[in-house]
Amino acid sequence: MKTMVCTCEDVSADDVGEAIAKGYTDIESVKRYTGFGTGMCQGKQCHATVASLLAREAKTKAEHVLPFTPRPPLNPTELSYWASAPFDPAVPVEGGVPAALGVTPGVHPLKPEEPVPARAQVVIIGAGIMGLALAYNLMRRGVTDVVLLEKGYLCHGASGRNGGGVRMQWGTATNIALARRSIELMKGFAAETGINIWLRQGGYLFLAKSNEVAKKLERSAALHNQHGVNTRLMSVEGARDLVPGLSMKGVQLAAFNEEDGVIFPWAFLWGYAAALKKKGVRIETFTRVTGFELGNGHVKKVLTDRGEIACEVAVLATGAWSPPIAALAGVKLPNEPHRHEICSSEPLKPFLGPLVSVLDSGLYFSQSMRGEIVGGMGDPKEPPGMELGSTMRFLTRYSQALLEQLPNLSQVKILRQWSGPYDVTPDNSPILGRTPSLPNLLQLSGFVGHGFMMAPAVAERMAAWMCTGQPDELFTRFNLDRFAAGRLEREDMIIG
Repeated sequence: MKTMVCTCEDVSADDVGEAIAKGYTDIESVKRYTGFGTGMCQGKQCHATVASLLAREAKTKAEHVLPFTPRPPLNPTELSYWASAPFDPAVPVEGGVPAALGVTPGVHPLKPEEPVPARAQVVIIGAGIMGLALAYNLMRRGVTDVVLLEKGYLCHGASGRNGGGVRMQWGTATNIALARRSIELMKGFAAETGINIWLRQGGYLFLAKSNEVAKKLERSAALHNQHGVNTRLMSVEGARDLVPGLSMKGVQLAAFNEEDGVIFPWAFLWGYAAALKKKGVRIETFTRVTGFELGNGHVKKVLTDRGEIACEVAVLATGAWSPPIAALAGVKLPNEPHRHEICSSEPLKPFLGPLVSVLDSGLYFSQSMRGEIVGGMGDPKEPPGMELGSTMRFLTRYSQALLEQLPNLSQVKILRQWSGPYDVTPDNSPILGRTPSLPNLLQLSGFVGHGFMMAPAVAERMAAWMCTGQPDELFTRFNLDRFAAGRLEREDMIIG
């Protein structure tokens, strides 16, 4: 007989015990691993029980069982309610319900007591999808003397806050090739690691309202087909046949690629992490980088709040958090963080095959394996900044835009919302390769909202470049010095 902990999500005490056995002993990680607290009651009934299990089974001290980050709205609320709320589209948004992200300022209560290793061949700062994928590909090439540093729990940053979309529909040949290779690698991930990431290739359906965006879809579709990606332009009627119930209000053209899709993002990180740990690669969570020791134009040591690590190579893979860390080494990055809000509905009977995006507004939505409608959209009026709270303005804008296209969802309830940072560069393209002033400090950031889907392919190539020394134009074309030289690499197929 199962002892139930979370009846909303069918999570038992044994499920929590399995998470603890895998090393997830903080409440945010257990929440992600089991799904407890993500249903209708939002943890009101199960949080205390899981906290007591952690205290008893994981020997986690009571003062270290931090409450997980609350997800508004307080109660499940219908989309029609949010769509009717007033807001001024001309007024920039600020603040919102704060998001602690399970990471506190200063010394984290869950920081391990033992020091970090004194030395490693490679230190990767950031154990999100980029850092983990790079370590995994280095490990496959025999490089296991690697330490990853993560200031919070696995999945706490942008990698654990995205909608899981993966697509080949991009505006440059480079991104098309990278995305195509990433999806190919995702298909084999379960067989390779034993972790199912639930890749569902229902396609991406892009909708264009304006002439400008319609022309963009026409150009990109032609480019996709030149590079072996079968994107089809569709009429309003064709798109409506693909997704019954779409109003297609204001839409004049659509583009569809059936090989695009959606994955379950958290499992991707867990799969990489589990494979790395089996080979002895150290993943040091709740550990903050505090500085660098430099000498002779190189990084000699990475300094943390748990000691110093001497290294041959340091890699900066912290996404939108990269600029302040780079500044500790005297390096200025042009990245800017932009909040991107997202939400999830109550589960519905499966009806939505592709991920749908209105490219003009940045709206996107898909249906998860559990039946939830997961979607979001950016806000052009919001200034850049590492603000990761949740706002009513977003729920209003999103609900209005979603119901315009799927009016039959008006009575569906929003269960929870959250946000994550887009890591935006001046040309919407990444920063990769050597830092001009510190050649053994490697850059791996600036992917705007698409780092998750590019990580497998980029990491595969970066590991090969690091291990073989063979030139790869990816790490020269997208080098940091391109901005000073005015040599931008623009990508314009950005959602949000």
